Amino acid sequence: MKHIEDLLKSLYIMASMVEARDPYTGGHLWRVSQFSRLVADDCSLSGADVARITIGGFLHDLGKIGVPDAILNKPDRLTDDEYAVIKTHPEVGARLLAGHPLAELVRAAVLSHHETPDGKGYPARLAGADIPMDARIVGICDAFDAMTSTRPYRRGMPIEKALSIIDEACGQQFDVDFGRRFLRLGHAGLLDHIVGHSDIGIPLQDCPMCGPIIVVRSDHQTHDYVFCRHCGGQAQVERDGTAIRLIPTGKTGAPADLEPDIDIALLDHLVQESARVIASSRIAIG
Repeated sequence: MKHIEDLLKSLYIMASMVEARDPYTGGHLWRVSQFSRLVADDCSLSGADVARITIGGFLHDLGKIGVPDAILNKPDRLTDDEYAVIKTHPEVGARLLAGHPLAELVRAAVLSHHETPDGKGYPARLAGADIPMDARIVGICDAFDAMTSTRPYRRGMPIEKALSIIDEACGQQFDVDFGRRFLRLGHAGLLDHIVGHSDIGIPLQDCPMCGPIIVVRSDHQTHDYVFCRHCGGQAQVERDGTAIRLIPTGKTGAPADLEPDIDIALLDHLVQESARVIASSRIAIG
């Protein structure tokens, strides 16, 4: 099982490094992964299927490593040309996976999560059931998290508004069956503990200096320092039970403080959980 854990962790770290380039998307991969797991569980899929879809949810944006920072971090809406660059990320992700022993486990989610039932998605304009199940699930979860997350040009929208958009777009942008399952979970409040969080019980924090997201890890304690990767400002963590707040210190982090901060403990937990299922299910490893 150690071999599988090492393979998975290499992909999770790569995906986390991509995410760390954008100060507004902290926790996105974790959230999409968790939403995807809930939908897969709701479908009563096998443990192996649930694990595969959960992993695909975490790795779906791997190809954004090929998107320039100027586009990835643009504090405004993208031009058509910039959006065309963004649209290359599924194929870039699939190429990055080429030759990796776990490539076939996650390729569908990475390559096809922007395909839509009406055939107007990308990169292959697949339609309906031609879109792999993993991609149909991850695509809904990815869109929901994008709508409920804060971006440079807008605040995240309320859960109910995002759910209503998914409801209206079922059959066109989103798979009908998986979309209805997602809506049922959302209306029952079963997504609330994930929205706006980067781990269970760890809500995202706004930078008290400039606004972008600062991710607080579960092991951060009162008086620990965290740093904004947008403005470089330093803040002190204050924890009171489950409540977390950041107090600006007026100082700026050193270059080492502003390096991408990956929550290795969280990744280890996710990897061990999935690797155990993969090993017990005897899923073929390339």
